[in-house]
Amino acid sequence: MNIRLSNLHLSYGQRHVLDGVSLGPLERGTVTGLLGPNGAGKSTLIKAIAGLKTPTSGEVIISDDDGHVSGAQLRDVVGYLPQDVLATASLTVLESVLTSARSRSKATVERAAHVLERVGIAHIAHRFISQLSGGQRQLVALAQMVVRDPQVLLLDEPTSALDLHNQIEVLRLVRRAVESGHRMAIVALHDLNLAACYCDRLVLLHEGGVHAEGSPSEVLTPDVLERVYGFRARVLSDDGIPVVRPVVTA
Repeated sequence: MNIRLSNLHLSYGQRHVLDGVSLGPLERGTVTGLLGPNGAGKSTLIKAIAGLKTPTSGEVIISDDDGHVSGAQLRDVVGYLPQDVLATASLTVLESVLTSARSRSKATVERAAHVLERVGIAHIAHRFISQLSGGQRQLVALAQMVVRDPQVLLLDEPTSALDLHNQIEVLRLVRRAVESGHRMAIVALHDLNLAACYCDRLVLLHEGGVHAEGSPSEVLTPDVLERVYGFRARVLSDDGIPVVRPVVTA
């Protein structure tokens, strides 16, 4: 499984959100982090890859060993976790997760229970969605995606409503999911240091285009951060992983 983006353009009316984005191949067994300021195009790019937004021009090419993946097959292999989670308030957590499963067999229910354990919400399996916090709903949505066992995980700011413990747990779960070798993940993040820890490759978007792409050490440099985010930073190294520290000025 791999993904290529070729000269992708996407507009909302007169506003150009994606402006000639080309990436790839993004390969199975890897986590790619999408970074960039608000409005840089991260969410739109993820929706385009998921098939939820149609590019004005250019191509999103998802391929497996048998060739190009599209249509119903695309829905089977791609899992999408949106930034804004919607859930049916009258369902329990377990029922909500089962709505995404392909069947209601005993094996599926057992798998759903296992996924809730992995995501860290087994203790609220029989609580109603209406009783959950925003962060807990985010974890339920993650479980809904994981229970389908997609090969491509697309996550739009999955840590935005979570405390630090759960942010780390979610990214560890994503990391473990791809290390089996047959999955890949693309994750939009704002936290530069978490992205450096858990992503193999970073893509930094700015004004609708790719400003920098490569390993965390190649992308997270003081010059790049000042140009894109407008702040001065020191970039240290911890066992080869870059650590971004803003320069504090009076």
